[in-house]
Amino acid sequence: MSFFQAIVIGLLQGVTELFPISSLGHSVLVPAWLGWDSLLTAQSAGESSFLAFVVGLHVATAAALVVYFRRDWAEIVRGLGQSVRHRRVDTSTQRLGWLLILATVPVGVFGLVFEHSLRTVFAKPLAAAVFLTINGVILAGGEWLRRRERDRHELEVRSLEKLPVKDAVLIGGSEIGALFAGISRSGITMVTGLLRGLDHEDAAHFSFLLATPVIAAAGLYKLPDLLGPLGRPFEVDPRSRHLLLVAGGLGMAGVRCWPTRPFGMAGR
Repeated sequence: MSFFQAIVIGLLQGVTELFPISSLGHSVLVPAWLGWDSLLTAQSAGESSFLAFVVGLHVATAAALVVYFRRDWAEIVRGLGQSVRHRRVDTSTQRLGWLLILATVPVGVFGLVFEHSLRTVFAKPLAAAVFLTINGVILAGGEWLRRRERDRHELEVRSLEKLPVKDAVLIGGSEIGALFAGISRSGITMVTGLLRGLDHEDAAHFSFLLATPVIAAAGLYKLPDLLGPLGRPFEVDPRSRHLLLVAGGLGMAGVRCWPTRPFGMAGR
């Protein structure tokens, strides 16, 4: 992978990770459009330096989420500590922390078992194009269904504080779809949240909080690849490290700017 290719992929990751358009799908399609066959081969390979680089980019965007939601995470971690210490759930923050843990379990287990197989089979341009189309249908169809149920008064609107455990697990389980290159993690979880009665702001908030441990755990799982022989491009060209900062910074900008309009989520 050349430095120019690294720049393009880094910018692509930073811009697309936190929008509901699948950064993974675009990291498959864009190299195909540009004729970068070596990257396409590496994307669906069992191991490669390119995959190690992509892992680094995901860790950078996870770090951006932690920084942006630092106050939320500080309260959640503090609340979980108190909940464990006192063996009860007393506050909405403690309950949110446990919901995030439970909601992360399905995709964590499924990803641990099937991520490698799904990537090697479906991380190809045609499959990514199909799943990106499906992703668009999910976004449009989910919003249409939510509005129809709301107009018919069939949708029970609830706040994040009152989200049932089964609905939180369902929202988290929907992240499994994002293991297919082309399905957006944030998009599918926000749509599921909306269909379970959350408003746009709470759906976006829960989706971004939920993405943080999943992306971070995936990065930590692949960390040996990043620090081992497959991560040597980082050692050969230190400029590659700067791209991780760029990806993280663009990811933070995406969280800060984009949700404030369609999701009504105020800047934090």
